[in-house]
Amino acid sequence: MAIDKVREYLKQFDADNRILEFNESSATVAMAAHAVGCEEARIAKTLSFVVDESCVLIVCAGDVKIDNSKYKAQFHTKAKMPTFEEVEALCGHAVGGVCPFAVNEGVVIYLDESLRRFETVYPACGSSNSAIELTINELEMFAKTDKWIDVCKSI
Repeated sequence: MAIDKVREYLKQFDADNRILEFNESSATVAMAAHAVGCEEARIAKTLSFVVDESCVLIVCAGDVKIDNSKYKAQFHTKAKMPTFEEVEALCGHAVGGVCPFAVNEGVVIYLDESLRRFETVYPACGSSNSAIELTINELEMFAKTDKWIDVCKSI
């Protein structure tokens, strides 16, 4: 199960015991915000895209969406999301639990500037009923990326 893979992954940061598991689904931003008890904006949603036949993950605030012109300027292609069925094979997590931790080899992770306005955010942890509260510095460290981009706009 992907949450077990994420739990094992987060041990290297001594953060595996910080994973929150809910009795309710946290598969959408609204559900996750309800489960956590925070505003939707602080849910760090991880969106998957296919760029040059590779998987790219973009972690962004829960109250934004991809701005197609910014995306095209960044990646030099139109935004193309994998199908529901393709997501898990491409990134290592199923829809509803996609996160920037313990992903498949070759997956490139980007953090969107929309996250920088928060002290802490809540990304998923590999399942549709999990999350973890992280500072922005922890998110960057745990996701093992320093690739910050600006490809979103307010909903």
